[in-house]
Amino acid sequence: MPVHPLIAARFPLIASIAPGTPAEQLPETALGFGAPYGDYAPPAVSVEDASIDGPHGPIAVRIYRAQDVELGGAGARSLLWAHGGGFTSGDLDMPEAHIASLELAQRLRGVVVSVDYRLASETVQHPIPVDDVVAAWSWLLASAADLGIDPSRAAIGGASAGAFLASAAVLRTEAGSRPARVLLAYPALHFPNPAVDDVVGDELRTLPPVLRFSPQVVLAIFQTYLGRFTDIPSAETPGLADLTGYPPTRIVVSEFDDLRSSGELFAQQLASRGVPAELTVAEGMLHGHLNIPPTDRLPEVARSLDFLAG
Repeated sequence: MPVHPLIAARFPLIASIAPGTPAEQLPETALGFGAPYGDYAPPAVSVEDASIDGPHGPIAVRIYRAQDVELGGAGARSLLWAHGGGFTSGDLDMPEAHIASLELAQRLRGVVVSVDYRLASETVQHPIPVDDVVAAWSWLLASAADLGIDPSRAAIGGASAGAFLASAAVLRTEAGSRPARVLLAYPALHFPNPAVDDVVGDELRTLPPVLRFSPQVVLAIFQTYLGRFTDIPSAETPGLADLTGYPPTRIVVSEFDDLRSSGELFAQQLASRGVPAELTVAEGMLHGHLNIPPTDRLPEVARSLDFLAG
Protein backbone atom coordinates (compact mmCIF):
# COMPACT_ATOMS: atom_id res chain seq x y z
CA MET A 1 0.00 0.00 0.00
CA PRO A 2 1.18 3.65 -0.36
CA VAL A 3 2.52 5.79 2.46
CA HIS A 4 -0.36 6.54 4.80
CA PRO A 5 -2.11 9.61 3.33
CA LEU A 6 -1.96 11.57 6.60
CA ILE A 7 1.82 11.19 6.61
CA ALA A 8 2.25 11.79 2.89
CA ALA A 9 0.26 15.03 3.17
CA ARG A 10 3.07 16.42 5.33
CA PHE A 11 5.88 15.63 2.88
CA PRO A 12 5.98 19.23 1.54
CA LEU A 13 7.07 20.34 5.03
CA ILE A 14 10.36 18.45 4.69
CA ALA A 15 10.83 18.22 0.92
CA SER A 16 13.68 20.76 0.83
CA ILE A 17 15.67 19.35 3.78
CA ALA A 18 18.93 17.66 2.82
CA PRO A 19 19.84 14.30 4.38
CA GLY A 20 22.13 14.65 7.38
CA THR A 21 20.99 18.17 8.28
CA PRO A 22 21.79 18.76 11.98
CA ALA A 23 18.75 19.03 14.23
CA GLU A 24 19.61 22.61 15.22
CA GLN A 25 19.54 23.63 11.55
CA LEU A 26 16.17 22.14 10.67
CA PRO A 27 13.52 24.65 9.53
CA GLU A 28 10.44 25.25 11.64
CA THR A 29 8.37 23.32 9.12
CA ALA A 30 10.11 20.14 10.29
CA LEU A 31 8.33 20.50 13.63
CA GLY A 32 5.02 20.33 11.81
CA PHE A 33 6.02 17.07 10.16
CA GLY A 34 6.54 15.45 13.56
CA ALA A 35 3.42 16.85 15.22
CA PRO A 36 0.87 14.40 16.68
CA TYR A 37 -1.90 13.18 14.39
CA GLY A 38 -4.61 13.34 17.01
CA ASP A 39 -5.33 13.54 20.71
CA TYR A 40 -3.45 11.02 22.82
CA ALA A 41 -4.64 9.76 26.21
CA PRO A 42 -1.85 7.92 28.05
CA PRO A 43 -2.73 4.70 29.86
CA ALA A 44 -2.84 4.52 33.65
CA VAL A 45 0.76 3.49 34.19
CA SER A 46 2.96 4.67 37.05
CA VAL A 47 6.28 6.26 36.12
CA GLU A 48 9.40 6.52 38.27
CA ASP A 49 12.84 7.90 37.43
CA ALA A 50 15.89 6.21 38.88
CA SER A 51 19.65 6.01 38.48
CA ILE A 52 21.68 2.83 38.42
CA ASP A 53 25.41 2.13 38.47
CA GLY A 54 27.22 1.37 35.25
CA PRO A 55 30.81 0.75 34.19
CA HIS A 56 31.08 4.30 32.84
CA GLY A 57 29.15 6.07 35.58
CA PRO A 58 25.49 6.46 36.56
CA ILE A 59 22.82 5.47 34.04
CA ALA A 60 19.39 7.09 34.10
CA VAL A 61 16.44 4.72 33.75
CA ARG A 62 12.69 5.25 33.84
CA ILE A 63 10.44 2.55 35.29
CA TYR A 64 6.90 2.06 33.98
CA ARG A 65 4.54 -0.13 35.99
CA ALA A 66 1.07 -1.24 34.94
CA GLN A 67 -1.62 -0.74 37.60
CA ASP A 68 -1.99 -4.42 38.44
CA VAL A 69 1.73 -4.95 39.18
CA GLU A 70 2.49 -4.69 42.89
CA LEU A 71 5.77 -3.57 44.39
CA GLY A 72 7.33 -6.56 46.07
CA GLY A 73 5.06 -8.91 44.14
CA ALA A 74 6.31 -11.58 41.75
CA GLY A 75 5.60 -13.04 38.39
CA ALA A 76 4.99 -9.97 36.22
CA ARG A 77 6.40 -9.76 32.73
CA SER A 78 9.02 -7.10 32.07
CA LEU A 79 10.94 -5.43 29.28
CA LEU A 80 14.16 -3.45 29.09
CA TRP A 81 13.66 -0.92 26.27
CA ALA A 82 16.24 1.16 24.36
CA HIS A 83 15.14 4.12 22.21
CA GLY A 84 16.54 4.91 18.78
CA GLY A 85 18.17 8.03 17.36
CA GLY A 86 21.04 6.88 15.16
CA PHE A 87 23.21 6.28 18.26
CA THR A 88 23.73 10.05 18.57
CA SER A 89 20.36 11.45 19.67
CA GLY A 90 17.27 10.58 21.66
CA ASP A 91 16.40 10.51 25.34
CA LEU A 92 13.88 9.17 27.83
CA ASP A 93 11.35 11.86 26.92
CA MET A 94 11.09 11.16 23.19
CA PRO A 95 7.85 9.39 22.21
CA GLU A 96 9.75 6.29 21.06
CA ALA A 97 11.01 5.97 24.64
CA HIS A 98 8.31 7.49 26.85
CA ILE A 99 5.06 6.81 25.03
CA ALA A 100 6.24 3.45 23.70
CA SER A 101 7.15 2.41 27.26
CA LEU A 102 3.78 3.56 28.62
CA GLU A 103 1.96 1.60 25.95
CA LEU A 104 4.11 -1.51 26.22
CA ALA A 105 3.80 -1.60 30.03
CA GLN A 106 0.02 -1.45 29.70
CA ARG A 107 -0.07 -4.12 27.01
CA LEU A 108 2.35 -6.39 28.87
CA ARG A 109 0.46 -5.81 32.12
CA GLY A 110 3.93 -5.61 33.58
CA VAL A 111 7.02 -3.45 34.00
CA VAL A 112 9.04 -1.63 31.33
CA VAL A 113 12.42 -0.08 32.10
CA SER A 114 13.60 2.50 29.57
CA VAL A 115 17.38 2.99 29.57
CA ASP A 116 19.10 6.31 28.84
CA TYR A 117 22.32 4.88 27.40
CA ARG A 118 25.21 7.19 26.58
CA LEU A 119 24.99 8.62 23.08
CA ALA A 120 27.79 8.17 20.58
CA SER A 121 30.08 11.12 19.95
CA GLU A 122 33.76 11.82 19.34
CA THR A 123 34.48 10.66 22.89
CA VAL A 124 31.75 8.03 23.36
CA GLN A 125 31.95 5.08 21.00
CA HIS A 126 31.53 1.32 20.98
CA PRO A 127 31.35 -0.45 23.38
CA ILE A 128 30.20 2.28 25.81
CA PRO A 129 26.53 2.51 24.71
CA VAL A 130 26.07 -1.26 24.73
CA ASP A 131 27.92 -1.46 28.07
CA ASP A 132 25.16 0.76 29.48
CA VAL A 133 22.42 -1.49 28.11
CA VAL A 134 24.14 -4.60 29.46
CA ALA A 135 24.45 -2.95 32.88
CA ALA A 136 20.74 -2.05 32.81
CA TRP A 137 19.85 -5.63 31.89
CA SER A 138 21.93 -6.99 34.78
CA TRP A 139 20.27 -4.49 37.12
CA LEU A 140 16.80 -5.52 35.93
CA LEU A 141 17.47 -9.18 36.71
CA ALA A 142 19.13 -8.40 40.05
CA SER A 143 16.20 -6.15 41.04
CA ALA A 144 13.48 -8.65 40.13
CA ALA A 145 12.18 -8.99 43.68
CA ASP A 146 11.95 -5.22 44.18
CA LEU A 147 10.34 -4.68 40.78
CA GLY A 148 7.84 -7.49 41.25
CA ILE A 149 8.87 -9.28 38.07
CA ASP A 150 9.70 -12.83 37.10
CA PRO A 151 13.29 -12.73 35.75
CA SER A 152 12.66 -15.85 33.69
CA ARG A 153 9.99 -13.91 31.73
CA ALA A 154 12.05 -10.73 31.25
CA ALA A 155 12.49 -9.47 27.68
CA ILE A 156 14.79 -6.94 26.05
CA GLY A 157 14.15 -4.76 23.05
CA GLY A 158 14.51 -1.44 21.34
CA ALA A 159 13.90 0.64 18.25
CA SER A 160 16.29 1.38 15.39
CA ALA A 161 19.76 2.00 16.90
CA GLY A 162 18.32 0.96 20.26
CA ALA A 163 17.37 -2.35 18.66
CA PHE A 164 21.01 -2.79 17.65
CA LEU A 165 22.16 -2.11 21.21
CA ALA A 166 19.55 -4.42 22.75
CA SER A 167 20.50 -7.18 20.30
CA ALA A 168 24.19 -6.64 20.95
CA ALA A 169 23.55 -6.86 24.69
CA VAL A 170 21.87 -10.24 24.17
CA LEU A 171 25.02 -11.54 22.51
CA ARG A 172 26.93 -10.86 25.74
CA THR A 173 24.52 -12.71 28.00
CA GLU A 174 25.18 -16.25 29.14
CA ALA A 175 22.88 -19.19 29.82
CA GLY A 176 20.68 -18.37 32.80
CA SER A 177 20.64 -14.64 32.15
CA ARG A 178 19.45 -14.50 28.55
CA PRO A 179 16.16 -12.72 27.87
CA ALA A 180 13.04 -14.79 27.38
CA ARG A 181 12.22 -12.73 24.27
CA VAL A 182 13.79 -10.06 22.08
CA LEU A 183 11.49 -7.33 20.68
CA LEU A 184 12.84 -5.20 17.85
CA ALA A 185 11.24 -2.24 16.07
CA TYR A 186 12.63 -1.31 12.62
CA PRO A 187 16.12 -2.46 13.66
CA ALA A 188 19.45 -1.49 12.10
CA LEU A 189 21.51 -4.65 12.65
CA HIS A 190 23.90 -4.84 9.70
CA PHE A 191 26.76 -2.83 8.29
CA PRO A 192 26.65 -2.33 5.37
CA ASN A 193 22.87 -2.27 5.28
CA PRO A 194 21.44 -5.00 3.03
CA ALA A 195 19.94 -3.74 -0.22
CA VAL A 196 16.17 -3.69 -0.55
CA ASP A 197 14.57 -5.48 -3.48
CA ASP A 198 13.73 -3.60 -6.66
CA VAL A 199 10.03 -3.19 -5.90
CA VAL A 200 10.68 -1.68 -2.46
CA GLY A 201 13.49 0.43 -3.91
CA ASP A 202 11.15 1.97 -6.48
CA GLU A 203 8.70 2.85 -3.70
CA LEU A 204 11.40 4.38 -1.52
CA ARG A 205 12.52 6.68 -4.29
CA THR A 206 9.20 8.52 -3.95
CA LEU A 207 10.10 9.68 -0.41
CA PRO A 208 11.65 13.06 0.45
CA PRO A 209 15.45 12.58 0.53
CA VAL A 210 15.69 13.40 4.25
CA LEU A 211 13.69 10.25 5.03
CA ARG A 212 16.10 7.94 3.22
CA PHE A 213 18.91 5.85 4.73
CA SER A 214 21.33 5.98 1.82
CA PRO A 215 24.61 4.01 2.02
CA GLN A 216 26.36 7.28 2.88
CA VAL A 217 23.96 7.99 5.75
CA VAL A 218 24.31 4.45 7.13
CA LEU A 219 28.10 4.69 6.88
CA ALA A 220 28.10 7.97 8.81
CA ILE A 221 25.86 6.51 11.53
CA PHE A 222 28.04 3.46 12.10
CA GLN A 223 31.30 5.37 11.78
CA THR A 224 30.15 7.65 14.60
CA TYR A 225 29.14 4.67 16.75
CA LEU A 226 32.20 2.51 16.05
CA GLY A 227 34.76 5.24 15.46
CA ARG A 228 35.67 3.44 12.22
CA PHE A 229 34.09 1.39 9.45
CA THR A 230 36.67 -1.38 9.20
CA ASP A 231 37.43 -4.16 11.67
CA ILE A 232 33.74 -4.40 12.58
CA PRO A 233 33.30 -6.25 15.94
CA SER A 234 31.43 -9.27 14.58
CA ALA A 235 30.82 -10.79 18.03
CA GLU A 236 28.75 -7.74 18.99
CA THR A 237 27.25 -6.78 15.64
CA PRO A 238 24.00 -8.76 15.51
CA GLY A 239 23.93 -9.16 11.73
CA LEU A 240 27.47 -10.61 11.72
CA ALA A 241 27.34 -12.69 14.90
CA ASP A 242 26.75 -16.38 15.56
CA LEU A 243 23.05 -16.46 16.48
CA THR A 244 22.98 -20.01 17.80
CA GLY A 245 20.91 -20.08 20.99
CA TYR A 246 19.52 -16.58 20.46
CA PRO A 247 16.17 -16.03 22.21
CA PRO A 248 12.85 -16.08 20.32
CA THR A 249 12.44 -12.74 18.58
CA ARG A 250 9.68 -10.51 17.25
CA ILE A 251 10.54 -7.88 14.65
CA VAL A 252 8.36 -5.10 13.27
CA VAL A 253 9.65 -3.25 10.21
CA SER A 254 8.25 -0.16 8.53
CA GLU A 255 7.03 -0.64 4.96
CA PHE A 256 8.71 2.54 3.66
CA ASP A 257 12.15 2.22 5.22
CA ASP A 258 15.56 1.44 3.71
CA LEU A 259 16.39 -0.38 6.94
CA ARG A 260 13.51 -2.86 6.62
CA SER A 261 15.94 -5.12 4.73
CA SER A 262 18.06 -5.42 7.87
CA GLY A 263 15.14 -6.61 10.00
CA GLU A 264 14.01 -8.99 7.28
CA LEU A 265 17.48 -10.48 6.82
CA PHE A 266 17.93 -10.84 10.58
CA ALA A 267 14.69 -12.82 10.79
CA GLN A 268 16.02 -15.14 8.09
CA GLN A 269 19.37 -15.47 9.88
CA LEU A 270 17.61 -16.40 13.12
CA ALA A 271 15.47 -18.99 11.34
CA SER A 272 18.59 -20.51 9.79
CA ARG A 273 19.82 -21.22 13.33
CA GLY A 274 16.50 -22.67 14.43
CA VAL A 275 15.51 -19.59 16.45
CA PRO A 276 11.77 -18.75 16.45
CA ALA A 277 11.45 -15.40 14.68
CA GLU A 278 8.24 -13.56 13.81
CA LEU A 279 8.19 -10.50 11.58
CA THR A 280 5.46 -8.08 10.61
CA VAL A 281 5.44 -5.12 8.25
CA ALA A 282 3.79 -1.90 9.44
CA GLU A 283 1.90 -0.96 6.30
CA GLY A 284 2.17 2.61 5.07
CA MET A 285 4.61 3.53 7.85
CA LEU A 286 8.00 5.22 7.78
CA HIS A 287 11.08 4.44 9.84
CA GLY A 288 10.55 5.57 13.43
CA HIS A 289 6.77 5.21 13.44
CA LEU A 290 6.75 4.46 17.19
CA ASN A 291 7.60 8.14 17.64
CA ILE A 292 3.96 8.75 16.69
CA PRO A 293 1.54 8.48 19.64
CA PRO A 294 -1.04 5.79 18.84
CA THR A 295 -4.38 7.14 17.65
CA ASP A 296 -7.34 5.74 15.73
CA ARG A 297 -6.19 7.77 12.72
CA LEU A 298 -2.97 5.74 12.39
CA PRO A 299 -3.90 2.23 13.56
CA GLU A 300 -0.61 0.68 12.43
CA VAL A 301 1.19 2.30 15.38
CA ALA A 302 -1.02 0.49 17.88
CA ARG A 303 -0.80 -2.71 15.84
CA SER A 304 3.00 -2.59 16.05
CA LEU A 305 2.85 -2.15 19.81
CA ASP A 306 0.35 -5.01 20.12
CA PHE A 307 2.60 -7.24 18.00
CA LEU A 308 5.65 -6.55 20.17
CA ALA A 309 3.77 -7.00 23.44
CA GLY A 310 2.08 -10.17 22.22
